Amino acid sequence: MSINSSDLSACTSAIHEYQRFLVIPHANVDPDGLSSALACFHMLTALGKDVTVVCPDTKPESLSFLPGFEHFTQDLSGNQQFVITVNLDDGVEVDKLRYTVEDQKVNIIIVPKTGAIQSKNITLGGGDQPYDCIIAVDTADLHLFGSAYTDNIDLFSSVPIMNIDHHISNTRYGQLHMIDPTASSATEVLYHWFTQVPSLKEQMTPDIATLLLTGLITDTRSFQNPNTTPRSLEVAAELLEYGARQQEIIQHVYKTKPLSTLKIWGRALNGIQMDKNVGIVWSSVSKEDLAEMDASSKETGGILDELISTIPDADVHVLFTELEDGGLKASMRSSESIDVSALAGQTYGGGGHARAAGFRVAEFSNFSLQVIQCVTKLKEGMANQRAVVNDPPKNFMPKLPLVEGAKATPQIPNSKPQTPNPKSVDVVGTLGGGDEKKGGTDIMKEISGSNEK
Repeated sequence: MSINSSDLSACTSAIHEYQRFLVIPHANVDPDGLSSALACFHMLTALGKDVTVVCPDTKPESLSFLPGFEHFTQDLSGNQQFVITVNLDDGVEVDKLRYTVEDQKVNIIIVPKTGAIQSKNITLGGGDQPYDCIIAVDTADLHLFGSAYTDNIDLFSSVPIMNIDHHISNTRYGQLHMIDPTASSATEVLYHWFTQVPSLKEQMTPDIATLLLTGLITDTRSFQNPNTTPRSLEVAAELLEYGARQQEIIQHVYKTKPLSTLKIWGRALNGIQMDKNVGIVWSSVSKEDLAEMDASSKETGGILDELISTIPDADVHVLFTELEDGGLKASMRSSESIDVSALAGQTYGGGGHARAAGFRVAEFSNFSLQVIQCVTKLKEGMANQRAVVNDPPKNFMPKLPLVEGAKATPQIPNSKPQTPNPKSVDVVGTLGGGDEKKGGTDIMKEISGSNEK
Protein backbone atom coordinates (compact mmCIF):
# COMPACT_ATOMS: atom_id res chain seq x y z
CA MET A 1 0.00 0.00 0.00
CA SER A 2 1.40 3.39 -1.00
CA ILE A 3 -0.71 5.62 1.29
CA ASN A 4 1.54 7.27 3.85
CA SER A 5 0.66 7.30 7.53
CA SER A 6 0.24 11.09 7.70
CA ASP A 7 -2.47 11.06 4.99
CA LEU A 8 -4.20 8.16 6.73
CA SER A 9 -4.08 9.97 10.05
CA ALA A 10 -5.35 13.26 8.57
CA CYS A 11 -8.36 11.60 6.91
CA THR A 12 -9.18 9.68 10.09
CA SER A 13 -9.03 12.86 12.18
CA ALA A 14 -11.31 14.63 9.69
CA ILE A 15 -14.11 12.09 9.86
CA HIS A 16 -14.04 12.22 13.65
CA GLU A 17 -13.92 16.03 13.71
CA TYR A 18 -16.58 16.83 11.09
CA GLN A 19 -20.27 16.02 11.41
CA ARG A 20 -21.94 16.72 8.04
CA PHE A 21 -20.60 14.87 4.99
CA LEU A 22 -21.33 14.86 1.27
CA VAL A 23 -20.12 11.67 -0.45
CA ILE A 24 -19.94 11.69 -4.25
CA PRO A 25 -18.44 9.52 -7.04
CA HIS A 26 -17.77 10.57 -10.63
CA ALA A 27 -20.48 11.09 -13.26
CA ASN A 28 -21.34 8.14 -15.55
CA VAL A 29 -20.61 6.18 -12.44
CA ASP A 30 -19.41 2.58 -12.42
CA PRO A 31 -19.84 -0.14 -9.76
CA ASP A 32 -16.56 0.77 -8.03
CA GLY A 33 -17.63 4.40 -7.67
CA LEU A 34 -21.11 3.55 -6.41
CA SER A 35 -19.84 0.87 -4.03
CA SER A 36 -17.17 3.20 -2.64
CA ALA A 37 -19.70 5.95 -2.01
CA LEU A 38 -22.13 3.61 -0.28
CA ALA A 39 -19.36 2.03 1.81
CA CYS A 40 -18.46 5.53 3.08
CA PHE A 41 -22.15 6.22 3.72
CA HIS A 42 -22.54 3.10 5.88
CA MET A 43 -19.28 3.67 7.76
CA LEU A 44 -19.96 7.34 8.52
CA THR A 45 -23.59 6.66 9.48
CA ALA A 46 -22.39 3.99 11.91
CA LEU A 47 -20.15 6.64 13.46
CA GLY A 48 -23.19 8.88 14.04
CA LYS A 49 -22.49 11.34 11.22
CA ASP A 50 -24.99 13.16 8.99
CA VAL A 51 -24.32 11.84 5.48
CA THR A 52 -25.68 12.77 2.06
CA VAL A 53 -24.63 10.36 -0.69
CA VAL A 54 -25.05 11.61 -4.24
CA CYS A 55 -25.19 9.84 -7.60
CA PRO A 56 -24.34 12.58 -10.13
CA ASP A 57 -26.59 11.10 -12.81
CA THR A 58 -29.39 8.57 -13.19
CA LYS A 59 -29.00 5.69 -10.77
CA PRO A 60 -28.22 2.43 -12.64
CA GLU A 61 -31.00 0.07 -11.65
CA SER A 62 -28.80 -2.92 -12.46
CA LEU A 63 -26.89 -2.09 -9.27
CA SER A 64 -29.94 -1.61 -7.06
CA PHE A 65 -28.89 -4.73 -5.12
CA LEU A 66 -26.09 -2.74 -3.47
CA PRO A 67 -26.79 -2.23 0.25
CA GLY A 68 -28.02 1.32 0.80
CA PHE A 69 -28.74 2.00 -2.89
CA GLU A 70 -32.04 3.68 -1.94
CA HIS A 71 -30.14 6.40 -0.07
CA PHE A 72 -28.65 7.87 -3.26
CA THR A 73 -29.90 11.31 -4.18
CA GLN A 74 -29.17 13.68 -7.06
CA ASP A 75 -30.06 16.79 -5.08
CA LEU A 76 -27.21 19.16 -4.28
CA SER A 77 -29.52 22.11 -3.80
CA GLY A 78 -28.83 22.16 -0.06
CA ASN A 79 -26.05 24.64 -0.69
CA GLN A 80 -28.33 26.99 -2.64
CA GLN A 81 -29.14 29.09 0.41
CA PHE A 82 -29.55 32.85 0.37
CA VAL A 83 -30.08 34.69 3.63
CA ILE A 84 -31.82 38.06 4.07
CA THR A 85 -31.03 39.50 7.48
CA VAL A 86 -33.18 42.22 9.06
CA ASN A 87 -31.63 44.14 11.97
CA LEU A 88 -34.26 44.63 14.66
CA ASP A 89 -32.45 47.31 16.64
CA ASP A 90 -34.16 50.49 17.83
CA GLY A 91 -37.08 48.65 19.39
CA VAL A 92 -38.39 47.08 16.16
CA GLU A 93 -40.64 44.02 16.65
CA VAL A 94 -42.03 41.81 13.87
CA ASP A 95 -45.78 41.17 13.79
CA LYS A 96 -46.19 39.23 10.51
CA LEU A 97 -43.89 37.69 7.91
CA ARG A 98 -45.01 36.33 4.56
CA TYR A 99 -43.87 36.07 0.94
CA THR A 100 -45.35 35.97 -2.56
CA VAL A 101 -43.95 34.83 -5.91
CA GLU A 102 -45.09 36.96 -8.85
CA ASP A 103 -43.61 37.44 -12.32
CA GLN A 104 -40.54 35.38 -11.40
CA LYS A 105 -39.95 37.60 -8.37
CA VAL A 106 -40.03 36.72 -4.67
CA ASN A 107 -41.58 39.43 -2.50
CA ILE A 108 -40.87 39.10 1.22
CA ILE A 109 -43.33 41.10 3.30
CA ILE A 110 -42.43 42.03 6.88
CA VAL A 111 -45.07 43.80 8.98
CA PRO A 112 -43.56 45.49 12.06
CA LYS A 113 -45.47 45.41 15.31
CA THR A 114 -43.52 48.36 16.66
CA GLY A 115 -41.02 50.66 15.06
CA ALA A 116 -40.04 50.85 11.37
CA ILE A 117 -37.70 48.80 9.20
CA GLN A 118 -35.35 50.83 7.02
CA SER A 119 -33.37 49.55 4.02
CA LYS A 120 -30.18 50.21 5.98
CA ASN A 121 -31.31 47.52 8.45
CA ILE A 122 -31.25 44.82 5.75
CA THR A 123 -28.19 42.79 4.75
CA LEU A 124 -27.89 40.05 2.15
CA GLY A 125 -25.62 37.03 2.02
CA GLY A 126 -25.22 33.33 1.61
CA GLY A 127 -26.20 30.94 4.34
CA ASP A 128 -23.96 28.44 6.06
CA GLN A 129 -22.78 25.56 3.89
CA PRO A 130 -24.75 22.38 4.63
CA TYR A 131 -21.61 20.22 4.68
CA ASP A 132 -18.41 20.21 6.71
CA CYS A 133 -16.55 17.93 4.29
CA ILE A 134 -16.91 16.48 0.78
CA ILE A 135 -15.66 12.92 0.28
CA ALA A 136 -14.86 12.36 -3.40
CA VAL A 137 -14.41 8.69 -4.32
CA ASP A 138 -12.97 7.05 -7.45
CA THR A 139 -12.64 10.40 -9.24
CA ALA A 140 -9.33 11.55 -10.71
CA ASP A 141 -10.30 15.19 -11.35
CA LEU A 142 -13.04 17.61 -10.33
CA HIS A 143 -14.46 18.00 -13.84
CA LEU A 144 -15.32 14.28 -13.84
CA PHE A 145 -18.21 15.07 -11.49
CA GLY A 146 -19.90 16.67 -14.51
CA SER A 147 -22.73 19.10 -13.85
CA ALA A 148 -22.67 18.25 -10.15
CA TYR A 149 -19.41 20.19 -10.06
CA THR A 150 -20.02 22.88 -12.69
CA ASP A 151 -23.39 23.80 -11.14
CA ASN A 152 -21.95 23.91 -7.61
CA ILE A 153 -18.44 25.30 -7.97
CA ASP A 154 -18.89 27.51 -4.90
CA LEU A 155 -19.61 24.44 -2.81
CA PHE A 156 -16.55 22.54 -4.03
CA SER A 157 -14.31 25.58 -3.57
CA SER A 158 -15.45 26.44 -0.04
CA VAL A 159 -15.83 23.02 1.63
CA PRO A 160 -12.81 20.81 2.42
CA ILE A 161 -12.51 17.86 0.04
CA MET A 162 -11.24 14.39 0.95
CA ASN A 163 -9.92 12.80 -2.26
CA ILE A 164 -10.03 8.96 -2.14
CA ASP A 165 -8.89 7.30 -5.36
CA HIS A 166 -6.67 4.73 -7.08
CA HIS A 167 -6.07 6.33 -10.49
CA ILE A 168 -2.51 7.24 -11.38
CA SER A 169 -3.90 10.25 -13.29
CA ASN A 170 -5.39 11.78 -10.12
CA THR A 171 -4.66 15.53 -9.97
CA ARG A 172 -4.54 15.53 -6.15
CA TYR A 173 -7.28 18.11 -5.82
CA GLY A 174 -8.70 18.78 -2.37
CA GLN A 175 -7.13 19.25 1.04
CA LEU A 176 -7.09 15.61 2.22
CA HIS A 177 -5.76 12.73 0.14
CA MET A 178 -5.91 8.97 0.24
CA ILE A 179 -4.65 8.02 -3.20
CA ASP A 180 -3.05 4.64 -3.93
CA PRO A 181 -2.29 3.93 -7.62
CA THR A 182 -1.14 0.42 -6.69
CA ALA A 183 -4.65 -0.49 -5.51
CA SER A 184 -6.89 -2.25 -8.01
CA SER A 185 -10.00 -0.28 -7.05
CA ALA A 186 -11.18 2.59 -4.90
CA THR A 187 -12.88 0.07 -2.61
CA GLU A 188 -9.50 -1.58 -2.03
CA VAL A 189 -8.18 1.80 -0.83
CA LEU A 190 -11.16 2.06 1.52
CA TYR A 191 -10.57 -1.47 2.80
CA HIS A 192 -7.03 -0.59 3.86
CA TRP A 193 -8.33 2.50 5.64
CA PHE A 194 -11.25 0.82 7.36
CA THR A 195 -9.19 -2.12 8.62
CA GLN A 196 -6.13 -0.17 9.78
CA VAL A 197 -8.06 2.19 12.07
CA PRO A 198 -9.54 0.39 15.11
CA SER A 199 -12.54 2.72 15.42
CA LEU A 200 -13.47 2.00 11.80
CA LYS A 201 -12.65 -1.69 11.87
CA GLU A 202 -15.21 -2.12 14.65
CA GLN A 203 -17.92 -0.92 12.25
CA MET A 204 -17.18 -3.42 9.47
CA THR A 205 -20.32 -5.36 8.54
CA PRO A 206 -21.28 -7.90 5.84
CA ASP A 207 -23.00 -5.06 3.95
CA ILE A 208 -19.84 -2.91 3.89
CA ALA A 209 -17.78 -5.98 2.96
CA THR A 210 -20.18 -6.73 0.07
CA LEU A 211 -19.84 -3.17 -1.22
CA LEU A 212 -16.04 -3.27 -1.03
CA LEU A 213 -15.91 -6.65 -2.78
CA THR A 214 -18.25 -5.39 -5.53
CA GLY A 215 -15.81 -2.63 -6.45
CA LEU A 216 -12.86 -5.00 -6.28
CA ILE A 217 -14.48 -7.66 -8.48
CA THR A 218 -15.80 -5.25 -11.11
CA ASP A 219 -12.67 -3.10 -11.43
CA THR A 220 -10.48 -6.19 -11.86
CA ARG A 221 -13.09 -7.88 -14.08
CA SER A 222 -13.19 -10.86 -11.77
CA PHE A 223 -9.41 -10.65 -11.27
CA GLN A 224 -8.66 -10.85 -15.00
CA ASN A 225 -7.33 -7.31 -15.52
CA PRO A 226 -3.60 -6.51 -15.21
CA ASN A 227 -4.32 -4.25 -12.23
CA THR A 228 -4.95 -7.38 -10.13
CA THR A 229 -2.20 -7.82 -7.55
CA PRO A 230 -1.49 -10.51 -4.95
CA ARG A 231 -2.80 -8.05 -2.36
CA SER A 232 -6.07 -7.71 -4.29
CA LEU A 233 -6.64 -11.45 -3.92
CA GLU A 234 -5.78 -11.29 -0.23
CA VAL A 235 -8.26 -8.43 0.27
CA ALA A 236 -10.98 -10.41 -1.53
CA ALA A 237 -10.39 -13.40 0.77
CA GLU A 238 -10.47 -11.19 3.85
CA LEU A 239 -13.71 -9.54 2.71
CA LEU A 240 -15.31 -12.97 2.40
CA GLU A 241 -14.32 -13.58 6.01
CA TYR A 242 -16.13 -10.34 6.90
CA GLY A 243 -19.26 -11.79 5.30
CA ALA A 244 -19.16 -10.33 1.78
CA ARG A 245 -21.85 -11.96 -0.37
CA GLN A 246 -19.80 -12.93 -3.42
CA GLN A 247 -22.48 -14.95 -5.21
CA GLU A 248 -24.96 -12.10 -4.87
CA ILE A 249 -22.47 -9.83 -6.62
CA ILE A 250 -21.77 -12.31 -9.42
CA GLN A 251 -25.46 -12.95 -10.01
CA HIS A 252 -26.42 -9.28 -10.34
CA VAL A 253 -23.31 -7.97 -12.12
CA TYR A 254 -22.55 -10.77 -14.58
CA LYS A 255 -25.62 -12.99 -14.86
CA THR A 256 -28.42 -10.45 -15.09
CA LYS A 257 -28.68 -8.57 -18.40
CA PRO A 258 -31.86 -6.94 -19.76
CA LEU A 259 -32.79 -7.56 -23.39
CA SER A 260 -31.93 -3.98 -24.34
CA THR A 261 -28.36 -4.52 -23.12
CA LEU A 262 -27.93 -7.67 -25.17
CA LYS A 263 -29.28 -5.90 -28.25
CA ILE A 264 -26.92 -2.94 -27.95
CA TRP A 265 -24.02 -5.31 -27.38
CA GLY A 266 -24.94 -7.03 -30.61
CA ARG A 267 -24.99 -3.71 -32.46
CA ALA A 268 -21.53 -2.84 -31.12
CA LEU A 269 -20.14 -6.23 -32.15
CA ASN A 270 -21.56 -5.81 -35.64
CA GLY A 271 -19.70 -2.51 -35.99
CA ILE A 272 -16.22 -3.65 -34.92
CA GLN A 273 -13.37 -2.33 -37.08
CA MET A 274 -9.66 -3.09 -36.94
CA ASP A 275 -6.41 -1.73 -38.31
CA LYS A 276 -4.01 -4.68 -38.11
CA ASN A 277 -1.03 -2.63 -39.25
CA VAL A 278 -1.35 -0.28 -36.30
CA GLY A 279 -2.82 -2.80 -33.86
CA ILE A 280 -6.02 -1.00 -32.89
CA VAL A 281 -9.58 -2.32 -32.83
CA TRP A 282 -12.66 -0.22 -32.13
CA SER A 283 -16.42 0.01 -32.28
CA SER A 284 -18.97 2.73 -31.66
CA VAL A 285 -22.52 3.12 -30.37
CA SER A 286 -24.48 6.21 -31.44
CA LYS A 287 -27.52 7.84 -29.87
CA GLU A 288 -29.56 6.46 -32.75
CA ASP A 289 -28.37 2.95 -31.89
CA LEU A 290 -29.36 3.45 -28.27
CA ALA A 291 -32.79 4.78 -29.18
CA GLU A 292 -33.44 1.94 -31.64
CA MET A 293 -32.55 -0.71 -29.03
CA ASP A 294 -34.34 1.16 -26.22
CA ALA A 295 -31.05 1.18 -24.31
CA SER A 296 -29.05 3.76 -22.36
CA SER A 297 -25.38 4.67 -22.70
CA LYS A 298 -24.72 3.04 -19.33
CA GLU A 299 -25.61 -0.34 -20.84
CA THR A 300 -22.53 -0.26 -23.06
CA GLY A 301 -20.24 -0.54 -20.03
CA GLY A 302 -19.43 -4.25 -20.33
CA ILE A 303 -18.96 -4.41 -24.10
CA LEU A 304 -15.30 -3.46 -24.06
CA ASP A 305 -14.16 -5.80 -21.30
CA GLU A 306 -16.35 -8.76 -22.17
CA LEU A 307 -16.15 -8.71 -25.94
CA ILE A 308 -13.96 -6.20 -27.80
CA SER A 309 -10.86 -6.60 -25.63
CA THR A 310 -10.85 -10.33 -26.33
CA ILE A 311 -9.95 -9.76 -30.00
CA PRO A 312 -6.32 -10.88 -30.54
CA ASP A 313 -3.55 -9.17 -32.53
CA ALA A 314 -4.38 -5.70 -31.21
CA ASP A 315 -2.56 -3.53 -28.69
CA VAL A 316 -5.40 -1.04 -28.15
CA HIS A 317 -9.15 -1.72 -27.91
CA VAL A 318 -11.59 1.22 -27.88
CA LEU A 319 -15.34 1.64 -27.52
CA PHE A 320 -16.89 5.01 -28.42
CA THR A 321 -20.32 5.78 -26.95
CA GLU A 322 -22.38 8.84 -27.84
CA LEU A 323 -24.00 10.19 -24.68
CA GLU A 324 -27.63 11.20 -24.45
CA ASP A 325 -26.83 14.63 -23.02
CA GLY A 326 -24.18 15.36 -25.65
CA GLY A 327 -20.57 14.48 -26.29
CA LEU A 328 -18.94 11.08 -26.40
CA LYS A 329 -16.95 8.94 -24.05
CA ALA A 330 -14.19 6.58 -25.15
CA SER A 331 -13.18 3.61 -23.04
CA MET A 332 -9.79 2.03 -23.77
CA ARG A 333 -7.89 -1.15 -22.94
CA SER A 334 -4.39 -2.11 -24.03
CA SER A 335 -1.63 -4.69 -24.02
CA GLU A 336 1.63 -4.08 -22.17
CA SER A 337 3.16 -2.37 -25.21
CA ILE A 338 0.90 0.73 -25.00
CA ASP A 339 0.15 2.95 -22.00
CA VAL A 340 -3.44 4.02 -22.67
CA SER A 341 -3.49 6.38 -19.68
CA ALA A 342 -0.68 8.38 -21.28
CA LEU A 343 -2.29 7.97 -24.71
CA ALA A 344 -5.65 9.29 -23.48
CA GLY A 345 -3.98 12.18 -21.66
CA GLN A 346 -1.78 13.26 -24.56
CA THR A 347 -4.55 13.10 -27.16
CA TYR A 348 -7.72 14.25 -25.41
CA GLY A 349 -6.81 15.11 -21.83
CA GLY A 350 -8.17 11.86 -20.44
CA GLY A 351 -6.53 9.39 -18.10
CA GLY A 352 -6.90 6.31 -15.95
CA HIS A 353 -4.58 3.33 -15.67
CA ALA A 354 -1.80 2.14 -17.95
CA ARG A 355 -3.96 -0.74 -19.27
CA ALA A 356 -7.43 0.79 -18.81
CA ALA A 357 -8.27 4.44 -19.42
CA GLY A 358 -10.65 6.77 -21.20
CA PHE A 359 -11.42 10.27 -22.41
CA ARG A 360 -14.31 12.47 -23.50
CA VAL A 361 -15.05 14.79 -26.38
CA ALA A 362 -17.61 17.41 -25.38
CA GLU A 363 -18.69 18.81 -28.75
CA PHE A 364 -18.76 17.67 -32.37
CA SER A 365 -21.06 18.03 -35.35
CA ASN A 366 -21.08 14.41 -36.52
CA PHE A 367 -20.52 11.40 -34.26
CA SER A 368 -19.23 9.05 -36.97
CA LEU A 369 -16.73 11.60 -38.27
CA GLN A 370 -15.60 12.36 -34.72
CA VAL A 371 -14.93 8.65 -34.12
CA ILE A 372 -12.74 8.55 -37.25
CA GLN A 373 -10.89 11.63 -36.07
CA CYS A 374 -10.33 10.09 -32.64
CA VAL A 375 -9.02 6.84 -34.10
CA THR A 376 -6.63 8.77 -36.36
CA LYS A 377 -5.30 10.74 -33.41
CA LEU A 378 -4.94 7.59 -31.29
CA LYS A 379 -2.96 5.91 -34.06
CA GLU A 380 -0.57 8.85 -34.12
CA GLY A 381 -0.20 8.66 -30.36
CA MET A 382 0.51 4.92 -30.52
CA ALA A 383 3.18 5.52 -33.16
CA ASN A 384 4.79 8.18 -30.98
CA GLN A 385 4.88 5.85 -27.97
CA ARG A 386 6.50 3.09 -30.01
CA ALA A 387 9.03 5.52 -31.49
CA VAL A 388 10.17 6.56 -28.02
CA VAL A 389 10.62 2.91 -27.01
CA ASN A 390 12.48 1.95 -30.19
CA ASP A 391 14.50 5.16 -30.53
CA PRO A 392 15.21 6.66 -27.08
CA PRO A 393 16.58 10.21 -26.77
CA LYS A 394 20.25 10.70 -27.67
CA ASN A 395 21.16 11.60 -24.11
CA PHE A 396 19.69 8.32 -22.90
CA MET A 397 22.36 6.36 -20.97
CA PRO A 398 21.62 2.63 -20.63
CA LYS A 399 22.51 1.09 -17.32
CA LEU A 400 25.38 -1.38 -17.73
CA PRO A 401 25.20 -4.63 -15.80
CA LEU A 402 27.53 -4.57 -12.83
CA VAL A 403 30.31 -7.11 -13.27
CA GLU A 404 31.02 -9.18 -10.20
CA GLY A 405 34.07 -7.80 -8.43
CA ALA A 406 33.76 -4.33 -9.92
CA LYS A 407 32.70 -1.21 -8.02
CA ALA A 408 29.92 1.08 -9.19
CA THR A 409 31.13 4.59 -10.13
CA PRO A 410 28.62 7.47 -10.05
CA GLN A 411 28.04 8.98 -13.49
CA ILE A 412 28.47 12.76 -13.21
CA PRO A 413 27.56 14.71 -16.38
CA ASN A 414 30.43 16.72 -17.92
CA SER A 415 32.86 15.53 -15.24
CA LYS A 416 36.48 14.67 -15.92
CA PRO A 417 37.38 11.01 -16.32
CA GLN A 418 38.18 9.47 -12.99
CA THR A 419 41.31 7.49 -12.22
CA PRO A 420 40.54 3.83 -12.82
CA ASN A 421 40.64 1.37 -9.97
CA PRO A 422 44.16 -0.13 -9.83
CA LYS A 423 42.60 -3.55 -9.50
CA SER A 424 41.90 -4.73 -13.04
CA VAL A 425 38.85 -6.73 -14.00
CA ASP A 426 38.77 -9.20 -16.89
CA VAL A 427 35.41 -8.23 -18.39
CA VAL A 428 35.60 -10.72 -21.24
CA GLY A 429 36.58 -13.52 -18.95
CA THR A 430 33.94 -12.62 -16.42
CA LEU A 431 31.21 -12.60 -19.04
CA GLY A 432 32.40 -15.94 -20.36
CA GLY A 433 33.36 -14.70 -23.80
CA GLY A 434 36.75 -16.38 -23.64
CA ASP A 435 35.45 -19.89 -23.11
CA GLU A 436 33.22 -21.20 -25.86
CA LYS A 437 32.41 -24.34 -23.91
CA LYS A 438 30.95 -22.33 -21.09
CA GLY A 439 28.94 -20.22 -23.50
CA GLY A 440 29.06 -16.46 -23.81
CA THR A 441 26.96 -13.47 -22.87
CA ASP A 442 25.93 -11.02 -25.56
CA ILE A 443 27.18 -7.79 -24.00
CA MET A 444 25.30 -5.65 -26.54
CA LYS A 445 22.15 -7.47 -25.62
CA GLU A 446 22.84 -6.83 -21.95
CA ILE A 447 23.43 -3.13 -22.64
CA SER A 448 20.27 -2.71 -24.68
CA GLY A 449 18.21 -4.55 -22.10
CA SER A 450 16.52 -6.69 -24.77
CA ASN A 451 14.91 -9.93 -23.74
CA GLU A 452 13.91 -11.80 -26.82
CA LYS A 453 12.15 -15.10 -26.41
